Amino acid sequence: MPIRSGEFLHRGRIAVGHTGERTAEEYLRSIGYRIFGRNVRIGRGEIDLIAYDPSEKVIVFVEVKTRSKNDPDFRPEINLTIEKKRRMQRAAQMWISAREFTGGYRIDALCVAGRKVVEHFRQIEFTTE
Repeated sequence: MPIRSGEFLHRGRIAVGHTGERTAEEYLRSIGYRIFGRNVRIGRGEIDLIAYDPSEKVIVFVEVKTRSKNDPDFRPEINLTIEKKRRMQRAAQMWISAREFTGGYRIDALCVAGRKVVEHFRQIEFTTE
């Protein structure tokens, strides 16, 4: 059965996303983080990476936004919407609750473009847009 063009585009986006997540994971390891989980499903949500930041001694829930190339007019963080931030917050709270975790945590966003981390937003804000 032939692949339809929409399927090809979908597979391409998935491949770009997986490459971005691997790049983000390598970046976090390079700055001393330990990776606890990848593509963690929680309820209806998913957390791209769960890591530990030893300098701040906190769990970090990471959203990875990826573009195949670095284009200043189409940056990865464009898709980091208020709704996506809320879903990340809910998923993080569910993960914490399920494990009865009592330590500190934060939610970060890593932007990957052209197989390179171009921005690391620590403790992303949850203000309205």
